[in-house]
Amino acid sequence: MGLLTGQPGFGEALRAHRRAGRLTLEQLAGMSGVSARTLSDLERGHSKGPQHRTVTALADALALGEGARRQLVELARSGRLRDHWSRPGGLCELPRMVDDFTGRGTELIWLSELVYAESTPGVGVVGLITGAAGLGKTSFAVRAAHAERPSFPGGVFFVNLFGMSPHPVGAGDALRMLLRAFGVADQQIPGDLPERAALYRSLLRENRILVVLDDAASEEQVRPLLPGSGVGRVLITTRRLLAGLEGVRRLVLGPLPLSRSMQLLTGILGERAASDDEAALSRIADLCGGLPLALRIIGNRLASRPAWDADELARRLAREESRLDQFTAGDLKIANAFGMSYEQLAERARRLFRRLAVIPGRDFDAALAAVAGGMPIEDAWQALDDLVDLGLLHDGTAGRYRFHDLVRLFARDRFRHDEPSPGRETITPTVTSWLLHTATTAGRWFEPGYGRPDRPADLAALSTADEAEQWLRANVGNWMAAMRTAADDGRHTLVLDCAESMHWFSDRWLHGPHWGEVFTRGAQAAAALDDLPAQATQLNYLAWVQSVPPSDPHTVLRYTAQALELATRSGAEVQIAWAHHYSQKALSTLGRHDEALDAASRAAEAFKVLGDIDSHVQGLVGIGNCLRDQERYDEALEQYRLARSLVEDEKSGMTPHIAALGRPVVIIRIGQILALLGRRPEALATLNTAIGLLDDLHVSNFWLAQALEDVAALHAEDGRTDQSRHLYTRAAQVYAAAGDSEARDRCHALATVGD
Repeated sequence: MGLLTGQPGFGEALRAHRRAGRLTLEQLAGMSGVSARTLSDLERGHSKGPQHRTVTALADALALGEGARRQLVELARSGRLRDHWSRPGGLCELPRMVDDFTGRGTELIWLSELVYAESTPGVGVVGLITGAAGLGKTSFAVRAAHAERPSFPGGVFFVNLFGMSPHPVGAGDALRMLLRAFGVADQQIPGDLPERAALYRSLLRENRILVVLDDAASEEQVRPLLPGSGVGRVLITTRRLLAGLEGVRRLVLGPLPLSRSMQLLTGILGERAASDDEAALSRIADLCGGLPLALRIIGNRLASRPAWDADELARRLAREESRLDQFTAGDLKIANAFGMSYEQLAERARRLFRRLAVIPGRDFDAALAAVAGGMPIEDAWQALDDLVDLGLLHDGTAGRYRFHDLVRLFARDRFRHDEPSPGRETITPTVTSWLLHTATTAGRWFEPGYGRPDRPADLAALSTADEAEQWLRANVGNWMAAMRTAADDGRHTLVLDCAESMHWFSDRWLHGPHWGEVFTRGAQAAAALDDLPAQATQLNYLAWVQSVPPSDPHTVLRYTAQALELATRSGAEVQIAWAHHYSQKALSTLGRHDEALDAASRAAEAFKVLGDIDSHVQGLVGIGNCLRDQERYDEALEQYRLARSLVEDEKSGMTPHIAALGRPVVIIRIGQILALLGRRPEALATLNTAIGLLDDLHVSNFWLAQALEDVAALHAEDGRTDQSRHLYTRAAQVYAAAGDSEARDRCHALATVGD
């Protein structure tokens, strides 16, 4: 009989299926490829747990249905479990190690130090190795145990606790096996678990023994197997964190870096690696995500198929929709490794795990997870903890979570197969709507006239502008992807609202690489809605994007021409003014100074007539810039000072936060003009005032970089080398963060002159 009362063993079940099919042993052997002698041994119970590939071959030959096939596989698996921990001899022998093991040098040092660490009285030395599926915990532990064997004259013993199986080994059974391996006769092994554990601890205290407990399931399972004080050592591997274990030394295995991944892959391939394209192997190693199991599967596939082309395999792996299927070699399948962890989860955590696959960005927080999971955030926290505990998710800083790339693909596969149909159809639109509505609400914190925006109860709680900015920056990958999805689905109003809400916030993140796409999608959505003023608005925003240094004046003029044409057709006076304003910047850059001054004057006057004082100030600065470019410095200074009087006058009608952002910009322009007029002390004081204002606002952009560079130049001209170098270095750092490599290199070179 099998491990469960009343259930047949594998041999009995196999015989019954063969007879039901009216097959002889020889006929079944011919159909399955399994020898008749092996079949006879299986049916007589001499081998209770054949390998998975053998069971599959037999099930195929017998044409078993899904239920009978599943039962046969489970009986074989249970038989392997029983064979492992009830065999009469050779108990607890350390498995063989792989000869191409690589990497983990720092971790091996950690284990070597563990071997000779002093134990606290009453608390034995225990090493706990944790990590997700596929990270090579067992291979590492086995390799380390073999390496340290000379340090343990009492023996090195290995027990697989089968923590991820449906039938983990009980603590009592593991103790019986270990005590027998230590040489204790069966009749001397206590029947009571506490007494058995006490005998085990006494032997570890007195003998230099290393016990490797592989694949632990829980604290309850391993607590009786922990040593007291003494010279014995215990090493535990587990996918779970086992946070409840006290006094253990923890080692968390992570993915291998690419260099080590390549080393492992080429080691598996052996001589073949020299003939394969190195770039293709590097792509393959990268797509394995640093998981030793993935590298071994792919390496074994290539090594066993000499005719295969590495470049073709790299192309197959690059296709996300079929990548997971490539990680199969014989009875090794990476999806099975992830699946064992998935099966350990409660249904609520399983549901969240597979639904998280619809989140488009690389990471997410608990609020977004709760939306995807369709559950209260309190339940999401608990389920996320369970997923982290089993290594199916990584938790990072600021309460954010992320998948390993291959685990994400497994979650996507489970979503397709396990998620009920109604859920599959509604979750992505729900997540998309939530992301875009939250992003829109967050963006409106920075719009003049909005103040604190109303927040629907189901959106993220963003109670301050700082929280809104943090959310937008942290979730940019998610809400940007949601914009793409909504655009593809024809949800144009949702896209346009989000793009419009980002206009004022974009001033706080000038060099964000995504603004071009945001406002392009906004313009496309407006066109689809046949909203000409909105389309002109978004085109002007695109002109602004292209005017941020390093600018592209020709593209700016293309966008402003389109915006001017649409705004004129629809009577959108504000957008006509903005088209002139952005044209001025581009025309100045191209040296078309008279045209630039005309455009700036048109814009400033139009804003004044419209009563838009915020924009009028920008128009005055634009006129000043044109006059400066024509070397009419005194006239430029007059325009800048007029603009400064408005931004510093609380009664001017300017929006306070716009005035706060505009003030340092105007002061920088004044400082630059004073320097050109030769009024150096005034220029230094003015520029330093602007730098202080920007620092107080925590703004780090090209305005700050320009001011720093200007002040550095003034110090250099006056022979103050140390101050100049410091400021050039800081300017280079700000330019680098802004993505202006040319300006960064220029300032760096000036900072190091004479070195």
